[in-house]
Amino acid sequence: MRTIAAFAVALISLWVLEVARNGVDIQQTWVGQTPVTIYAAPDATGPAVFVAHGFAGSQQMMQGFALPLARAGYRVFAFEFLGHGRHPLPMSGDVTTVEGTTRFLMDQTNEVIDALKDDASPVALLGHSMATDVLVRVATERSDVGPVVLISAFSQVIDAVTPQDLLLVTGAWEPGLRGFALEALQMVVPEASEGDTVKNGSITRRAVAAPFTEHVSILQSRVARAEAVAWLDEYFARTSRVTVLPTGFAIIGLLGGLVVLFPAIARLLPRREVFAASLTKAQLAASVLVPASVTPLVAGAIELEVLPVLVADYLALHLLIFGVLQIVLLRFWGVGIGRFSWCTLVLLLAWCGVFAVALDRYAANFWPSSGRLWVISAILLGALPYMLADAVLTTRAPFWRRLFVRLGFLVSLAIAVALDFEGLFFLIMIAPVLVLFYLVFGTVGRQAAYRAGPLSSGIALGMVLAWALGVSFPMFQAVS
Repeated sequence: MRTIAAFAVALISLWVLEVARNGVDIQQTWVGQTPVTIYAAPDATGPAVFVAHGFAGSQQMMQGFALPLARAGYRVFAFEFLGHGRHPLPMSGDVTTVEGTTRFLMDQTNEVIDALKDDASPVALLGHSMATDVLVRVATERSDVGPVVLISAFSQVIDAVTPQDLLLVTGAWEPGLRGFALEALQMVVPEASEGDTVKNGSITRRAVAAPFTEHVSILQSRVARAEAVAWLDEYFARTSRVTVLPTGFAIIGLLGGLVVLFPAIARLLPRREVFAASLTKAQLAASVLVPASVTPLVAGAIELEVLPVLVADYLALHLLIFGVLQIVLLRFWGVGIGRFSWCTLVLLLAWCGVFAVALDRYAANFWPSSGRLWVISAILLGALPYMLADAVLTTRAPFWRRLFVRLGFLVSLAIAVALDFEGLFFLIMIAPVLVLFYLVFGTVGRQAAYRAGPLSSGIALGMVLAWALGVSFPMFQAVS
């Protein structure tokens, strides 16, 4: 019954996601080396809307806004910043100054607008998080920018007159950014409240909160997307009758359905006798706490700057040391890793591939540019021993032990950040990726290991983890 329900949920979710794309031509193009996705209904002649993602984002993450805008008749151009998604070139410059990295991203945005804008009418700008500051600065330098929509925004450039036509949408669970949006609103009318639309001469501004959302889930908020369509319609004197579909729930339903369906697929594997790792509570504690405390000290003492992805060098090293220490301890206590199974490896990688294709099509980039392949290979050196040890410790383990094992690694990363906050700050952003990995791929891998043993499952999940980390974070090359 559970399998049938999961299949039904996945099928309905897939239908919703495809309906959201129905009637929209989606084409890929390039401006220089910048990948751009064009969303437009057939023969659309509406105003141009340029859409930019946030830090560690991609074109796919902005589909929630691009698709309803395209169905409303706008021509939408979603592009990827340097170092992100499938852009082949890394970000560069000084991230601490406006004339550094920010200037490069502004120049890139201007290049995309100049290349794809095809008439003299105003263009609209829509961006999330990091892109909000870039787009506001671009708007101050151009005379052809009309309405600006900022999602989860912060920018010191916003003042009482710039931008002139501005919508700020913030997640209800982002108190700091909600305060900034209200402050931007009150620059125009001091007594204004959240939810108001205020005008003062040529200045029009609105600030709203999208309920039940935070910094990432706001990208799938139906309220946020409907507000964006209505704001552009008001400026361009258009009337759109677009149903904003619940694609956020559909993405969760599709990906969750694939996870729940896997146990039925795993029954195809030959069943082997698999035992839980026979550790005492003291040995289990040592197998987690020793690597968690030793790894940050050892890895932090090694200077390694080879990979052009933020904190990737350190993360690969941390995974390697943590995993090797756990394997050594497990072998010392006589815990085996099982036998290798080709069919387990192939089945797991194939199913994770199905998941990755769905994720890449509907939610976030999961396909690497050529420059990331060697980054993935380097991370793999650490991910393999880490995931192998994780598989041994969690196969046939009760929930509390699985939670303890995974929390140990996250705590270890937290210790590393505390020891070098400035250098390893971006490790904080790795935590959500790892939690999602544990929930999705970890669950699938455990189902396979439950039948065939941890060795092949650990190898497959090590490969998937290296891939996920290698495509998730921006490439960055410091410029002296």
